[in-house]
Amino acid sequence: MPRFAANLSMMFTEHPFLDRFARARAAGFEAVEFLFPYEHPAAEIARRLKDNGLQQVLFNAPPGDWAKGERGQAALPGRAAEFREGVKRALDYAAALACPRLHLMAGLTPAGVPRDTLLATYAVNLAWAAEECSKAGVKPVIEPINHRDIPGFFLNTTDEGAAIIEAIGPERIGLQFDLYHCQITEGDVVKRVEKHLPLIAHMQVADNPGRHEPGTGEVNWPFVFSRIDALGFRGWIGCEYRPAGETEAGLGWFQPYK
Repeated sequence: MPRFAANLSMMFTEHPFLDRFARARAAGFEAVEFLFPYEHPAAEIARRLKDNGLQQVLFNAPPGDWAKGERGQAALPGRAAEFREGVKRALDYAAALACPRLHLMAGLTPAGVPRDTLLATYAVNLAWAAEECSKAGVKPVIEPINHRDIPGFFLNTTDEGAAIIEAIGPERIGLQFDLYHCQITEGDVVKRVEKHLPLIAHMQVADNPGRHEPGTGEVNWPFVFSRIDALGFRGWIGCEYRPAGETEAGLGWFQPYK
């Protein structure tokens, strides 16, 4: 069966962050992901994981100034030093949390900068990060994100992400395939999973419209999940959705997969 990880940045927000680990375990999840751990000591997060028998499967490297709207630096000229320091900080957390994957956000496209310049910057930064992550036993991933949720995000389509991964080396970097973003930007979700499956290191899910739990929107999730299972995907699927109501009340979709 597909393996689902609770996203603690979006789920169980009725509770303080550090209390969400226990709520996720009580709901039947065996793994978690979240956006950023940096407001909390790594040792405290590690304790919550251990106490609740949870695996940490993904989080993001520092994105720049999130409060001011920054969404990553990997493709941004002039930000290499900051990007590298962020990756090093993230790898310290990854070691403490035994986390095998790290998402490197591309960033927002700066006005007036040629796309070729951004692509070259992206490739250099990702290649460096891939080497550092390899030394730490961590797989870096990149994620195409739709323009509706993050207007101006540099990486938008699965084909773009796949081309970058092929250039750097699939053994060095993977695709974070978010089915919600794909549905909005491209559609034809199952066919795109089939096409890019060898590159996919992690998936994420939310329904559309609304970015709520599966079963609240237009996608036939039982079919999608059964197809992913039949294709042999053995990674984790992060539940990066905003519950339509209380988190536990919306977990009916998850019952067949516990």
